[in-house]
Amino acid sequence: MATYDPFRDLDRIASSLFDARRGPRRMPMDLYRDGDHYVMTADLPGIDPGSVDIDVDGQLLTIRAERTLASGDGVKWITREREAASFLRQLNLGQGVDTEGIAATYNNGVLTVTIPVSEKAKPRKVAVTTDSAAPVVPIEN
Repeated sequence: MATYDPFRDLDRIASSLFDARRGPRRMPMDLYRDGDHYVMTADLPGIDPGSVDIDVDGQLLTIRAERTLASGDGVKWITREREAASFLRQLNLGQGVDTEGIAATYNNGVLTVTIPVSEKAKPRKVAVTTDSAAPVVPIEN
């Protein structure tokens, strides 16, 4: 049997009253480069994949998502700590990416966005040639 903790409820109420973030929430993310792609992973637990919206406008990548909570008729809540929320994250992609090839997947509460590096930005070798027709001047001592 669970025990009632009034301090936990007071802490939850105080947090919600003094929480200044009433707009879109930021989603925690990781970003790394893996070969010819950048990979961004973001935590979005409890999000309906249909609510995830990803836009690319020029070099700005915008991710929006909504978490809605079900509420049935006749339901009497014992505790409700999870909130409905909207999430927003914007990234400036810079010049070295292929914005046409961006892809995204959502599995187990984690959004993964794969951003390919553009061909122009990939490292390449520069061939060194010699000009055999150039005159060779001997050095005299």
